[in-house]
Amino acid sequence: MHPCAFVLNRDNHTGSTEHRGARNMKEPDSGSAMRNLLWIALGAVLMGSPAWAQQPVEKPSQNQAAADSPQALQLQMNDLKRLLMETRSQVAESRSETAALRRELAETRKELAELRSPVSPITVASASPPAQPPTAALSTSPSGPAPESGQTNDRLARLEEDQQLLTDEIADQDQTKVESASKYRVRLSGIVLVNAFENRGTVDNQDFPTWANPPDGTPSNGSVGATLRQTELGLDVFGPTLAGATTSANVEMDFAGGFPSDYNGVTTGIARLRTAVFRMDWPSTSVVAGQDALFFSPLSPTSLASLAVPALSYAGNLWTWTPQIRIERRVKFKNGSAFVVQGGLLDPLTGEFPEDPYFRYPTAGEASKQPAFAGHLSWTHPLLGRTLAIGAGGYYSHQDWTAPPAINSWAFTTDWMFPFASKLELSGEFYRGSAVGGLGGGIGQSVVFIGTPGFPGTVVHSVDSEGGWTQLKFRATERLEFNGAVGDDNPSATDLRLSTAGQAYLIPLLTRNQVAMGNFIFHPRSDLLFSLEYRYLRTSYFPADVYTAGQLNLSIGVLF
Repeated sequence: MHPCAFVLNRDNHTGSTEHRGARNMKEPDSGSAMRNLLWIALGAVLMGSPAWAQQPVEKPSQNQAAADSPQALQLQMNDLKRLLMETRSQVAESRSETAALRRELAETRKELAELRSPVSPITVASASPPAQPPTAALSTSPSGPAPESGQTNDRLARLEEDQQLLTDEIADQDQTKVESASKYRVRLSGIVLVNAFENRGTVDNQDFPTWANPPDGTPSNGSVGATLRQTELGLDVFGPTLAGATTSANVEMDFAGGFPSDYNGVTTGIARLRTAVFRMDWPSTSVVAGQDALFFSPLSPTSLASLAVPALSYAGNLWTWTPQIRIERRVKFKNGSAFVVQGGLLDPLTGEFPEDPYFRYPTAGEASKQPAFAGHLSWTHPLLGRTLAIGAGGYYSHQDWTAPPAINSWAFTTDWMFPFASKLELSGEFYRGSAVGGLGGGIGQSVVFIGTPGFPGTVVHSVDSEGGWTQLKFRATERLEFNGAVGDDNPSATDLRLSTAGQAYLIPLLTRNQVAMGNFIFHPRSDLLFSLEYRYLRTSYFPADVYTAGQLNLSIGVLF
């Protein structure tokens, strides 16, 4: 009902009541008429007001009443609880994913740190492609009992260091990039190595000795010095994909190629080519061509005191860098094991000194007009977080010396790397052969001459020999390892006694060489190495002389 109507009805009702209570009048009362006019005017004003005409009286609807009921409030509370539980579940899942990502990041940083460890200079090589990035000598300790707090702190410090190193490398990528004439990536690497040494006795080489010499007649009978000529430079080239194979190349050099005839020339090492290799790698097959180490004698002891030549060279460790081409075939099994077959052709080097400093003349092996043949079989299996490896190899070449008869050079080799405890590893090699002086066997002696070389009637005779070495490695922490190794090379005394005029390599003849060494290698940072090594040498000369010597060597290396 409109308010005006309500007022009008109210007025009419009142008037009728007063009319019934008053006396009956025939003429209207003037006061009552005036009041009626006022009421009518007020009603007209109210009827003309838009506010009153458009504002209805609000009443609560049924939906609003239902929403305000206790049952509706309970449903809303249940919905809020459900949403809260879903939010908590999502937060927990996010935290779990974050923790997993952090673990993956830590593992990645750990692998990167191992990749920056000094693999090439001090790591025991493997007969097959490494199962993990090359850090064998200074790699992460295998899984085992929980590390102590000191080890945990070391790991955290190393992770922080690696993170900072990666950040710096990313920031300086443009400034440190090695430019190449081709569009393919090139990487520069190497080690700046300082060796300070003290020798007791007389040795064949002052800075990295291999055998003991007779006394030189000086009162001191020893020496002290330092050298940087074992510093190494490496260049890796990553090429295109060819016939489904990834191509790459590597070249390594040092400064142990001799000394110039100059003032203090002993401190000015001449640059020397060590290895230069081209590779084509398929998932299970590789083709390698270039100048490389002996693939049928793949291991070497761990040492920073002897990089120019592998440790225990001429003391049972066969080695040389020779041009070669080889094929590798890998067969992998589900349990992580792998079987590797290698075979190739090599330049049949015999270890002779060059006849001319500028022109190359054929060695006795090259004069035979046929290459050397070699093969190697190995089996690897993951054990205690590292790799168990067992291998066997063979070598054959033909040698044509200036004196008859022709000589057959051959060798059989075995090698092993056995981790038998969480922190201990035993490795080594053994060989048996003949005329293998060019491979470092027989203390560098391949043949002896019966008569005077170059004169009619002179006869050449091959020298049989056998030898080997073994090393025990103890990884105390991720940054510290200890190594102890012994080696022995024993040419046949019967063959050496046939010599009447010396022989092609060494005068006088060496009948046995035994070397023992021990060192520790400390890796405080990813690019910094410290090592202290002692080496003892005992060498026998024909017919019965024995000489000894020792060297204490302090090494500091910076990797780049």
